[in-house]
Amino acid sequence: MIRRHYYFSGMVQGVGFRYRCLSIAESLKLSGWVRNMYDGRVEAEIQGEEASLDEFLYQIHHQPWISITDIEIENRSVVKNEKGFRVVYRVQ
Repeated sequence: MIRRHYYFSGMVQGVGFRYRCLSIAESLKLSGWVRNMYDGRVEAEIQGEEASLDEFLYQIHHQPWISITDIEIENRSVVKNEKGFRVVYRVQ
C-alpha cells in the first residue's frame, strides 16, 4: 500500500476531470481525494497498491477532453483506515 500526492496541470478544469478521477479511483478500489486549485491545476492524494495507482494514471491520461501537460508527484504516508474516494469542493 502506498499514497501519492499529485498536482495535475494542463486542461484539467472544466472538463469533468475530478469526476473521472472519482470514477476511475472507485473502479480500482483506491482511496483519497481530488480538488481544483485556484491556479488551474488539480490536486489529489490517492492511495492503494502501486499497480492500481499506475493504472489510474494510465486511464486518466486517456480520457476525452482532458489534456495533462505535467504531473508533480510526491510520496506521502499512508492514511490508515481511509475509506473511499471523494471530490473536495473547497478550492485551494
